[in-house]
Amino acid sequence: MRLVVTGMGVISPVGNGVPAFWQALCDGKSGIHPIAGFDTKDLPYSRGGEVKDIPATRGMAFPGACDNGTRFMAAAAAEAAADAGLTSAPELHPDFGIVLGSNFGGTAPVERLMGFTTGRLPRPGSDSLTEFSFMRCADYVALLLGSRGPRVVLSLSCSSGTAALAHAASLIREGHAAWVLAGGYDSLSRFAFAGLSALRTMTKDEIRPFDKRREGTLFSEGAGAVILERLDHALARGARIHAEFLGGAMNNNAFHMTAPDKNGEGTAAVMRAAIEDAGIQPDAVDHVNAHGTGTKYNDVVETQAVKAVFGQRAGRIPINAIKSMTGHMMGAAGSVEAIASVMTIRDGVIPPTINYGEPDPECDLDYVPNVARKSPVQVVLSNSAGIGGNNAAVVFAAYQSGGGK
Repeated sequence: MRLVVTGMGVISPVGNGVPAFWQALCDGKSGIHPIAGFDTKDLPYSRGGEVKDIPATRGMAFPGACDNGTRFMAAAAAEAAADAGLTSAPELHPDFGIVLGSNFGGTAPVERLMGFTTGRLPRPGSDSLTEFSFMRCADYVALLLGSRGPRVVLSLSCSSGTAALAHAASLIREGHAAWVLAGGYDSLSRFAFAGLSALRTMTKDEIRPFDKRREGTLFSEGAGAVILERLDHALARGARIHAEFLGGAMNNNAFHMTAPDKNGEGTAAVMRAAIEDAGIQPDAVDHVNAHGTGTKYNDVVETQAVKAVFGQRAGRIPINAIKSMTGHMMGAAGSVEAIASVMTIRDGVIPPTINYGEPDPECDLDYVPNVARKSPVQVVLSNSAGIGGNNAAVVFAAYQSGGGK
C-alpha cells in the first residue's frame, strides 16, 4: 500500500506556516533568544526558542486555561488540513484519524495548580485540570477537523513527533483509516524548563551539532502536523501530493533513562528497520535529517549509527541538524524535521547545520555546515531519539506515479 503526504503545517520559533518556516531554514536563521515568557533568573539556563505569535484557529474557542502547546497544535493542524483540502467540521470524517505526540502535554495548567498549592498563585479555574490532560489537545483537533477515526496520543519523549508518523502509517496500512493527521507539539513553561534544566544537557552558548565545541542543546516550543493518506484515496479526491511516505519504525535502547546507548545500536537498528519497512536498500537514501541535538554524547552516537547503517557511503551522504536553528522542539521536533525533509525533496535544497566551525574527529561526516546546499534529493531518512531510550525514524521519497509498494 502506498502512502503519501498531502498536508503540512508548522508553528515554530523561526516562523509560523510552512513557507516562513522553510525560508528561515534555508536562510540559516536562528530562533534562539533569551526567554521572555517566564522568569529564568534563578534557573541555570535562560535561552530557548519561543513562538512569537500564535495564529488564531478559525472556529475554535479555547478556554483561558488552555495551554499554548494545544493552541500551537491546533494552528498547525488547521494549516495542514487546508493544505490537504480537508473540509472541516461540521462535515464528519469517519475514515480520518489523529495521532499526536507530546513530551509534556499541558504544562501551563499544571504550573498554575502547583503555584496554588504552594501559595504562590491564586486558585485556578476548574478547567486547569482538564486542560492538562494529554488527550485534551487531540479533543480540540478532532473537533476542529471533524475526525471520527482512530485517535491516539503518544508520549515517547523527544521521538514523539516521528513516532506519531510511524504509528499513523500503521493505522492506514492496517485499514483503520484512509488518512491521518500526525504531529507533535510542546510548549515552554517555567515548570517544564526547570525539569529540563535538571538534566544538565543544555548549553549557555549556541547549539552546535557535531561541532567539537558543542556543549549541549537548547529547548524550544511549537508544533508540526503532517497528513498521511492512502495514495488511491488522495488521487480519487484530486489532492496535491508533496511526497511519498515509504516507511517508519520505532524501538528503544533498554539502556538508561537519560544517557544514549554509547555504541549507537538502538539508533542504528531503528534506521535499518525504517529502511526495511520502506522496501528499499540503504544505498537509496541520499540525505539524513539527523536528530542532531548538539550534546556531547548524542552527536557521536548518531554519527556511529549512520556509519553502521550506510558503511563506506556514510561520508558521502549529506546530514543536517535543523535543531541548530529551531532549537530542540521536544515533542514537535520529529514532526517539523519530517516537514523539512519533505520540503528538501520538493525544492532540492538541504538546510544547513548552523554554528558549525570546528570539526570533531569523532563526528567526521558531511553535516552541510552553515550554508544551505542545492542537491537533487530523492529519498530522505529523518531520525529521532529521546530520553528513556526511545528511537524513531521515517523515510520519505519524491512521489512518482505508478509502481511502488
